[in-house]
Amino acid sequence: SVGREGNSLSSTCDTLGFLQKNNSLEERGKLSGSKNLLSCDNSDRDARYRHNETDFSNLFARDLLPALTWSYLTSLNPWSRFWWTAGTRSNMAYAQVTHASSTSYLLVWTSLAWQESGLHPLQTPTCKFTYEIAPVFVLMEQLTLKKMREMIGWPNGEGDGLFSPGGAISNMYSVMIARYKYFPEVKTKGMSAAPRLVLFTSEHSHYSIKKAGAALGFGTENVILLSTDERGRVIPADLEAKIIDAKQKGCVPLFVNATGGSTVYGAFDPINEIADICEKYNLWANSVTWNPHKMMGVPLQCSAILVRDKGILAGCNSMCAGYLFQPDKQYDVTYDTGDKAIQCGRHVDIFKFWLMWKAKGTIGFEQHIDKCLDLSQYLYNKIKNREGYEMVFNGEPQHTNVCFWYLPQSLRGMPDGDERREKLHRVAPKIKAMMMESGTTMVGYQPQGNKVNFFRMVISNPAATQSDIDFLIDEIERLGHDL
Repeated sequence: SVGREGNSLSSTCDTLGFLQKNNSLEERGKLSGSKNLLSCDNSDRDARYRHNETDFSNLFARDLLPALTWSYLTSLNPWSRFWWTAGTRSNMAYAQVTHASSTSYLLVWTSLAWQESGLHPLQTPTCKFTYEIAPVFVLMEQLTLKKMREMIGWPNGEGDGLFSPGGAISNMYSVMIARYKYFPEVKTKGMSAAPRLVLFTSEHSHYSIKKAGAALGFGTENVILLSTDERGRVIPADLEAKIIDAKQKGCVPLFVNATGGSTVYGAFDPINEIADICEKYNLWANSVTWNPHKMMGVPLQCSAILVRDKGILAGCNSMCAGYLFQPDKQYDVTYDTGDKAIQCGRHVDIFKFWLMWKAKGTIGFEQHIDKCLDLSQYLYNKIKNREGYEMVFNGEPQHTNVCFWYLPQSLRGMPDGDERREKLHRVAPKIKAMMMESGTTMVGYQPQGNKVNFFRMVISNPAATQSDIDFLIDEIERLGHDL
């Protein structure tokens, strides 16, 4: 983190936006503890670029230029002429930084951002598998993951974690480490070393759990779906009954997936009750997948797997490749995070998230999400008793997902039955097609269980307004009126 010292900080407060004004200048989070890579003393550096703050809640967008500059000064130069391998440009070099203005540094970082996002056609991406190749990004990742674990509630942010390409991969990590926890010999001997293992997940859960079962050799038939209530929340009693049933059939229950904000209904499973059942029957409940590229609005890709058990990621995945992960390096080799990932080189996905957190602050993210929740509530209140609309489930949504049917005039007087259901099933796809053809808006739809196609409006953009919601409803009615 980088803070700018002196009076310039307070002199510009009046020009800040609401996200910056709500970050406290007084709360200073200092690095503490013994001397290590995360708390290196750099007090001899220019005061503008000192690495001296880790509390994201007190950081300001106007400090991003020195933050970018500090990051550049402490990272690798991908344009160094000293590193070429088999005729291929490699990013494995440090370089002396020449005199340049802050603007030049910003342009360099803009180019790096293009390179990282794939927009720059000439450079290969910065890889993050050892500390020596991407030191500043490794530290960014470690500090940010620790903060995320603190927010989950794990004491002092203890544990482990990684950023991964997406939630599906993070969920796969969770299944892998659960298997390693209870059956570590599978790493060397394969699935033949384990009994028939079963996984449990909600009938409303993301398909990635079933995909992990297929990819990791459990088999999709051994991914057991849990019944949900009318709101889409897992029923704990059903979980316990199915665990007992699996044990009676000679299977070994291994893993339970619970969801905070399900894909369709935005439902929150009763995590505490599920965790109690996992503890009772000794199933895995010690990891969290967190996708900042969802509600936090971080550009894809940005997902984290957070683990309560420190060291289990390395135990599960490390291969100790001597050409990368030498144990006798001059620094603490636990910072060579690549060996605990299933990838080798990884994008520096942490950079965009770290930079966003710098700009918005924790309070800024909170206001961002609250705005989306408020807009969803506005939409729900607008249509719950409106003629021509029917909610998919009773009660207020738990998250920003608002699920509803629109009933054209031709269906409003029709009695419930197969004919009405069949016609209603075609309404949402038709309206969406007309939305796309007219280029005005677009809302997703899908069936769920025995429910025919319905609209699923998920609000995740805080720039949206109530007038946008009003327009959406008017547009649905305009396009669907004569169906």
